[in-house]
Amino acid sequence: MRPVLSFSLLCLGFCNVVSAQQVPPRDYPIQPVPFTQVQVHDKFWAPKMQTNAEVTIPHTLQQCRQDGHIDNFRRAAGELPGDKLTQFPFDDTDIYKVIEGASYAMQVKKNAKLEAYVDSLITLIGKAQEADGYLYTFRTVKAARPHEWIGTRRWEKEEDLSHELYNAGHLYEAAVAHYQATGKKTLLDIATKNADLLVRDLGPGKIEVYPGHQVVEIGLAKLYRVTGRPQYLALAKFFLDVRGPKGDEYNQANKRVIDQDEAVGHAVRATYMYSAMADVAALTGDQRYLAAIDAIWNDVVSRKLYITGGIGATGNGEAFGKPFELPNMSAYAETCASIANVYWNQRMFLLHGDAKYVDVLERTLYNGLLAGVSLSGDHFFYPNPLASMGQHQRGAWFACACCISNMTRFMASVPGYVYAQNADNLYVNLFMTSTSDVQLPSGKVNIEQQTNYPWDGQLDLAVTPQRRQEFTLRIRIPGWAQQQPSPGGLYQFVDAAPQPIPLRINGKAVQYTLDHGYAVLKRRWQPGDHVTLSLPMAIEKVVASAQVKDDRGKFALQRGPVVYCLEGPDNANGLVQNITVDQKAPVEVVYQDGLLNGIDVLTTTGVSTRRQLNSDQLLTTPQAVKAIPYYAWANRGPSDMTVWVPYEASASKPQPAPTVASRSTPSSSLKSTKTLKALADQYDPLDSKDANYPYLHWWPKKNTTEFVQYDFAEPTTVSESKVYWFDDGPWGDCRIPASYKVYYQKDGKWLPVKNTTPYAVAKDQYNTVTFEPVRTTALKLEVQLPVDNATGIHEWIVK
Repeated sequence: MRPVLSFSLLCLGFCNVVSAQQVPPRDYPIQPVPFTQVQVHDKFWAPKMQTNAEVTIPHTLQQCRQDGHIDNFRRAAGELPGDKLTQFPFDDTDIYKVIEGASYAMQVKKNAKLEAYVDSLITLIGKAQEADGYLYTFRTVKAARPHEWIGTRRWEKEEDLSHELYNAGHLYEAAVAHYQATGKKTLLDIATKNADLLVRDLGPGKIEVYPGHQVVEIGLAKLYRVTGRPQYLALAKFFLDVRGPKGDEYNQANKRVIDQDEAVGHAVRATYMYSAMADVAALTGDQRYLAAIDAIWNDVVSRKLYITGGIGATGNGEAFGKPFELPNMSAYAETCASIANVYWNQRMFLLHGDAKYVDVLERTLYNGLLAGVSLSGDHFFYPNPLASMGQHQRGAWFACACCISNMTRFMASVPGYVYAQNADNLYVNLFMTSTSDVQLPSGKVNIEQQTNYPWDGQLDLAVTPQRRQEFTLRIRIPGWAQQQPSPGGLYQFVDAAPQPIPLRINGKAVQYTLDHGYAVLKRRWQPGDHVTLSLPMAIEKVVASAQVKDDRGKFALQRGPVVYCLEGPDNANGLVQNITVDQKAPVEVVYQDGLLNGIDVLTTTGVSTRRQLNSDQLLTTPQAVKAIPYYAWANRGPSDMTVWVPYEASASKPQPAPTVASRSTPSSSLKSTKTLKALADQYDPLDSKDANYPYLHWWPKKNTTEFVQYDFAEPTTVSESKVYWFDDGPWGDCRIPASYKVYYQKDGKWLPVKNTTPYAVAKDQYNTVTFEPVRTTALKLEVQLPVDNATGIHEWIVK
């Protein structure tokens, strides 16, 4: 019989202190060691968690105040007049997620001021809740012009966009976290009152709807663990089972969940759902759920996972793409999706006890997830591309702030992923300097890690049981240390050279069995025992499957769990897209304490290329090449960046030739200047919807007159304009323009050119118009947007 354990993990919602009667009769076979029992004090993660507590959480709360998120609740509570609300009905969740993050932070370090503020928010949330438990500010306010997403009745548009249940799910997660942190039931009472309403209104024979955006299922599972009320678990399972087969692929409702075997649709919705399926499978024993998520996981790691651990390739629906569709410049890889990917893989490990899930978790954690927040803790990425030409930069806030508030709740939870246990098996999953007390059935064990990971592969574990006792230590040997970049075979090391991975106990080398990726050390441990693991930290060149067309002829650099990128500030002329590095080129590593909060830097040599006017021959220049960790890019302003480094010249993008357009100063009717460089970057698109390189667009404008303009370096005679329109139909919102005209500047006035060929407007080709030569200092395109859509431009060539 499995022993009753007391356990806690942020993302799973276990209670810190639970009586035997409250422990669910069935749960994950492996239990996480609570983050509150793991004190991290290393040089890598401890400062990041401190920045989250001292900068990111206060910053997010301030932005929520400024942006009106808190006013939504004040209006719903009757404390503020009027019916002005924020932009999205799911904005309530930003408050819930920050409360969750603040609760985690307070468990690590007491903060009376923060606790008092959180208490005031909870009081306000309680006042905004309706008498029967309903909590959804966008309906309670009774706005004169209700948001089009919410419908006329409760739950009417839940399967579409209302997000009523999505809000409830994040409320439940915050309530459990707050209860665990403080012992107070104030938010928990609000949550259970709302959950009881859901149980009354929704379910078999009642209102049978599925959540349009999954997460309530996770929240209900957490409430079930805390309260022991089986109706919450039953409703979570209902919300999963009622999906499909007549819904949309976008939110995974095109099939019954047990019939799904590949990752499709919106990546965050999907991975929240897969996490919920894991929870319900663990709590109910439903093997059909396990078969489905096992198949889906294999699909992701073998065909749809970025080298950074990011998921969700396309901005169209923030979704998984087709198999092996992994574009770099246009990669979406939303920060929320990376966080959800960690949640899902942690659960898969707890179900199966296989290190391959932690390998994916670690890859995501150190790369795709960590890139989502700046080193300063107050600027963020929503998408996380793997290449940029300066058009990407972090923002202090977004109208849709889900990634920002999600980051606040995740960062404090990192210690909860270090250890896990199953009976007398103690798993060491992540490596960071820390101390922890773990209660095993055989007795309490103190375990202390000393390491400079991820910059160093040396790990020292001091294992101190209270007395001599027998148990099994299972230390993860990362896949990358065994020449496997990630499970599934999507990526491989160029020079796969297996190295011995020595492990010592009390200074003596020991032979160990490798079981599901873990070095198994079963012995009678005693106070003073030390385990030393030496992971090889070779600099690896990674190549993708040939089926990933965007990565052909390129490699990525990786050392330990960290994926690297080339960034403009570290390389000649601020450019990296034009660099080629030989596959055999040696790479060196040096730690730079003063750069980007202290990082290992990789250096090698390569060549850069640039185009010439009126010639197909490229000019090449040898140069030093420098790479930094991907997570640290874009902390010095917008710049060139690439993760995948060409080793074949055909895969690089030469520096543009100095044409009339490239030497001009571009401007437009857009407020943002980030995409102006796209007009003359000399990239020939594959078609109008090609998003592999930057393009300028006017979305969400429509039926307006806009412009782009070149101010020439000196008076120039021109007689031809060629423009390639961006059109991402049928799914996107940009179409070719209704019409356009070319103007030139003369004596401070704009005059139309006298065209000698007609103005053609077509997609998937250059639209060329010739005109009588004019000598001018500026040329302008005046663009009439379609009635119902925006328009964009890939390239504008002037001759």
